[in-house]
Amino acid sequence: MKKEEIAYSMLDLALVSQGSTIKQTLNNSLALAKEAEALGYTRYWFAEHHNSPYIGSNVPPLLIGYVAENTHTIRLGSGGIMLPNHSPLVVAEQFGTLAHLYPGRIDLGLGRAPGTDTDTAQAIRSDFMRAAQSFPQEIAKIQHYFSGANSNSKVRAAIAEGTGVPLYILGSSTDSAHLAAAKGLPYAFASHFASTHLLQALDIYREEFQTSEFLETPYIIAGVNVFVADTDEEAERLFTTMIRMFVGVLTGKTQALQPATEMTDDLKDILKHPAVQQMLKYSFVGNKETVKTLVKNFITQTQVNELILASATYAPEDRIKSTRLFADVMMEINEEKSKVTHS
Repeated sequence: MKKEEIAYSMLDLALVSQGSTIKQTLNNSLALAKEAEALGYTRYWFAEHHNSPYIGSNVPPLLIGYVAENTHTIRLGSGGIMLPNHSPLVVAEQFGTLAHLYPGRIDLGLGRAPGTDTDTAQAIRSDFMRAAQSFPQEIAKIQHYFSGANSNSKVRAAIAEGTGVPLYILGSSTDSAHLAAAKGLPYAFASHFASTHLLQALDIYREEFQTSEFLETPYIIAGVNVFVADTDEEAERLFTTMIRMFVGVLTGKTQALQPATEMTDDLKDILKHPAVQQMLKYSFVGNKETVKTLVKNFITQTQVNELILASATYAPEDRIKSTRLFADVMMEINEEKSKVTHS
């Protein structure tokens, strides 16, 4: 990829649609990853979530291995592993193993949140709060386990040493921006559901960035929701599934992904609610030209290096079509950028 190009990637929670099984959902994730690979997407990440019957992405390392075994070139990783839930040693061993099996294709994105409710976080790890407060120190442990210099340590993750798995700091607030900058690591911001602090966090990350052995200049990935269809109306129809999903999150009444419907006045009113507006601010919905304009404006505003797409789409075939159309959009944007750069 040329330096001036904007990379584009996929984020998957393996959301279960009404009437589907977990097995079908995970098979659909693989089919989508294969499509993304063919279309030039850079990476395909799974996010860690717990205690929901409608989310299949509970154990990202297993899903990463499943998709990596059935693809060839696309990078696979976590967006992310919620580090306070886990032992840094075990995480290093898991991703070190993946790196040996699929060399040069594995990413390790690390987040601080539990990816679940408080009771479940306590069930996963009784000292979760202490681990969350020690997030920077826990990351340092993982870096040490991956280092070749750790070969003389008393405690080792030997399978991880020297594998070169890149670490990414995930965040939805300014705290993570300070941390990613101080460590000189790439930064992925969850703007697909947490828009409030995006611009402030990016400014902090750029201003405080320290060159490291891993990265010479800042590298930013931003999450966005994308629904592309042949017409604006059809894209809005697909978007209704995600609106209902977020309403369920806000009201504590989660359910499987619901079939798309027409965009009603009631749903338009829901979109005007401040909480929903905040969560879905960076949602690009429309035909190719509409989405292209929205994406170009977002890139101009944020100057990010990469977009990572999230979408709660009921029908797998609709998500695959949207994925194809968005690849067209990004290729057009990158072609235009290349012409301007070289003119």
